[in-house]
Amino acid sequence: MKLPRRQFLHLAAGTAALPAVPHFAFAQAYPTRPVRLIVPVGPAGATDITARLVGQWLSERLGQQFIIENRPGAGTNIGTEAVVRAPADGYMLLMVGPSNAINATLYDKLNFNFLRDIAPVAPIVRFPYIMMVNPAVPAKTLPEFIAYTKANPGKISMASPGIGSTPHVNGELFKVMTGINMVHVPYRSAAAVMTDLLSGQVQLYFGTTASSLEYVRTGKLRALAVTIERRLDALPDIPAVAEFVPGYEASGWFGVGAPSNTPVEIIDKLNKEIDAGVADPKMKARLADLGGIALTGSPSDFGKLIVEETEKWGKVVKFAGVKAD
Repeated sequence: MKLPRRQFLHLAAGTAALPAVPHFAFAQAYPTRPVRLIVPVGPAGATDITARLVGQWLSERLGQQFIIENRPGAGTNIGTEAVVRAPADGYMLLMVGPSNAINATLYDKLNFNFLRDIAPVAPIVRFPYIMMVNPAVPAKTLPEFIAYTKANPGKISMASPGIGSTPHVNGELFKVMTGINMVHVPYRSAAAVMTDLLSGQVQLYFGTTASSLEYVRTGKLRALAVTIERRLDALPDIPAVAEFVPGYEASGWFGVGAPSNTPVEIIDKLNKEIDAGVADPKMKARLADLGGIALTGSPSDFGKLIVEETEKWGKVVKFAGVKAD
């Protein structure tokens, strides 16, 4: 039987649209089972705390449990690769942070391309770092510290929780921009760094506000500066590095990513809910208590941030000759 041309085109158009209907319905119903949010570092740090705040919010809003799963190792690469290899269905997500941007250049060979294989979903928070020293260091201010270090090259030990970690590259950027010479001492964890910094075994550390504020407020460590472009409300008397080293900026930032090719409807749904959580006064106050600055934005906004950070830290890693273990 031969169909009239108009009826044939109508049926063809309807047939072409059929796959989109269940796909859209699937996205509308998402999630229908628990979702795993992979944290590619160990528990208790800023990444883990942020993930648990967001996971609880999403569980309450979307009616399914968002399970926080810590998969540390290889500088976040183990957890990241697990998400890269996961089905692109929204049921395994990744806590994304600056290590992902740094590792793109730090490691010569990775089994994935982060910018290609992880789709940005939503930003959550930005954490400034505090440049702080053991009180035995004679410098009381940042200009005094720069002058002291230039007069005593190699005398200051700069600690970090590992080669290529965010505190490490923060320090390398500071060295590049000031021309000073400090000895890098890598540790296996931030907790180990703090132990030796407090005892005076090492002199300098770029610590997150979440882990450092209490030590600074009690005088156990001396804050010289904060690493974002302006002063912190929590430490109004402590200058920004940029006040003395124009253009310096370094911060930790966290957000959520998903395997590439995850349906855009699912990404947009997660983005909408995460943005609502970050804007919620209670969560915003909790992030502020940790020294964080809430971030909101579209998936493309978050993607732009990731690209910019990847390019920035790639230049620092190459210039400083930083190599992964």
